[in-house]
Amino acid sequence: MSLTLAIVIAVVVIALVFDYTNGFHDAANAIATSVSTRALTPRVALILAAVMNFVGALLGQEVAHTVADTIGEIDGNHGLVIVMGGLVGAIAWNLITWYFGLPSSSSHALIGGLVGSGLVGGATVNWDTIQTKVLIPMVLSPLFGFALAFIVMLSFMWILKKRNPHTINRNFRVFQTISAAALALGHGLQDAQKTMGVIFLALVAGGYASTGDDLPLWVVMAAALAISAGTYAGGWRIMRTLGRKIVKLDPPAGFAAETVATSVLYVAAIHFHAPISTTHTITSAVMGAGATRGKSAVKWNMAGTIVTAWVLTFPCAGLAAAIAYSILNVAIPT
Repeated sequence: MSLTLAIVIAVVVIALVFDYTNGFHDAANAIATSVSTRALTPRVALILAAVMNFVGALLGQEVAHTVADTIGEIDGNHGLVIVMGGLVGAIAWNLITWYFGLPSSSSHALIGGLVGSGLVGGATVNWDTIQTKVLIPMVLSPLFGFALAFIVMLSFMWILKKRNPHTINRNFRVFQTISAAALALGHGLQDAQKTMGVIFLALVAGGYASTGDDLPLWVVMAAALAISAGTYAGGWRIMRTLGRKIVKLDPPAGFAAETVATSVLYVAAIHFHAPISTTHTITSAVMGAGATRGKSAVKWNMAGTIVTAWVLTFPCAGLAAAIAYSILNVAIPT
């Protein structure tokens, strides 16, 4: 086995490890609201999310190609080390935020990691792609999520104000099963594709694929399986934060947040090919739905901590990746 092939295999394995951590780190995105409102039991919710994550991962490749385009064309063992450093940095930040129960973005950790490793490694960073496909959507998607969820929940409150609360909650628990499934599908559509993009980047660097090629089927299937397995493993720490520590949700609010977040994810993936954060979108939608009950309904201190983690994700993952690259570049002959 050649050294290049060995490094490619190592990068693929690390990418799938990242995909797995993405699954259990972001499992809360699709199910926390449904579990907190008792629309679904935790285990049923996890099974539903895992299955829909797998299906969603098979539905497109546009986001994958956007991720692969974040750094310029790289080749050889040195290019593979750059990709490996980016992955290690993203995994490190995922584990740190998971430990503290903070719903940060695996997507931005991955892209920040690639940028940090690429800058130190001398790769060309495609800042136009990062600005238009990553940074601008990173700011806009939470704002849209918050505003739309606020409007949708206000509409529910006005339309349903004379209805029996018990009947409303019972019906919306059923609706939440549908919205949770749709959100999990959107998570697979977005997040599994990001891992596919990194694996494709490694294949190009190793000379096993060309830039204009379609993603190999085995890459799609492996990424889909890894994220669904990670989702089934669950992310209970983050689930508690998202489901309980920001705002207390009822079924209509949970349905509003999930539906809005799903819509934003689909539009970003299908129409703009932008790798936006599922975490940022659903968290902001939860805040928006909860804010309809007044300022005191949302625990703004916790919300501030979460937003701080969002801001820190890109640079901190980049720094971790730069350190990882520096170590790997010494350890692996290029």
